[in-house]
Amino acid sequence: MNETREVEAVVIGAGQAGLAGAYHLRRTGLVPERDFVVLDHSPGPGGAWQFRWPALTYGKVHGMHALPGMELTGADPDRPSAEVIREYFDRYEKAFGLRVRRPVRVRAVREGDGGRLLVDTSDGMWSARALVNATGTWDRPFWPRYPGQESFRGRQLHTAQYAGPEEFAGLRVVVVGGGASGTQHLLEIAPYAASTTWVTRRPPVFREGPFDQEAGRAAVALVEDRVRRGLPPRSVVSVTGLPLTDAVRQGLADGVLDRQPMFERITPDGVEWGDGPDGRRVAADVILWATGFRPALGHLAPLGLREPGGGIRVEGTRAVRDPRVHLVGYGPSASTVGANRAGRAAARDIRKLLAAEPLAAA
Repeated sequence: MNETREVEAVVIGAGQAGLAGAYHLRRTGLVPERDFVVLDHSPGPGGAWQFRWPALTYGKVHGMHALPGMELTGADPDRPSAEVIREYFDRYEKAFGLRVRRPVRVRAVREGDGGRLLVDTSDGMWSARALVNATGTWDRPFWPRYPGQESFRGRQLHTAQYAGPEEFAGLRVVVVGGGASGTQHLLEIAPYAASTTWVTRRPPVFREGPFDQEAGRAAVALVEDRVRRGLPPRSVVSVTGLPLTDAVRQGLADGVLDRQPMFERITPDGVEWGDGPDGRRVAADVILWATGFRPALGHLAPLGLREPGGGIRVEGTRAVRDPRVHLVGYGPSASTVGANRAGRAAARDIRKLLAAEPLAAA
């Protein structure tokens, strides 16, 4: 397909942030397919949720916030979250006529003619006056590098490849990572594995009691400060601490969540701390890296948006270096409720941009 199709705006990604942005663009009066288009690389609805492991049931999900305009009610807490949220997103797209195009891979976004952006995709070229980037992080799992990693004779996998605890039956498993995924993996794997060892770079911080609005605002402010300074964002979850649920309390009591400091090297048969005969060793068949994800922004590289600190400086949702580009689900808006708010803010500013109105300060 050689034709370049013109629209007012392109939304890249149809997860929580992308659908929220598309919903609010429609509420401003823009018409899906005629005025804006939503492109999603996934095979079906559900965003990153559709790839979650089956053992992560909906009842275990923390902080899932409904999309704007349609509540998620009556979901069975024992069903896999991937199924529940996939079906919910599918209903949402149909209810608001968002007509998501998929699977479409965005290769690059470049400067086009007449002040427009040129979006190069597997479905051809699109020309737009504004862009909502909602590509999330699932496509960029972070794999730390440690000495000896290539020598390990066992299996190494990342959370993105985790399918459930049964595959670890009878194996010695080292879980790396102090976030919610790491603790969930440990609690699920422990009953099946021959042994589990939990290692993290920093001591985990467990949060007791409710996480109120004031604490939430403080956590978001910490992430937002990094984004304003052009630094790579940390996730909101990384500064909120781990909720001290009944399952986590039991894991602590049973010794499953017995955190060890980060090992110094990987050997063919496991991991090691220290040197010489006094160094500690743990034998392992599997190393599971629950080490998080990084924003998937490589397609924006031709626009030169990154700051010397390595991140994209954002005011509100607007990229400071190019106010036509809005990042939703990035940095402080990476939570589900944050993505909803960011989608609304991006749509509001894009409406002003299209009307050639001056943008208010963020």
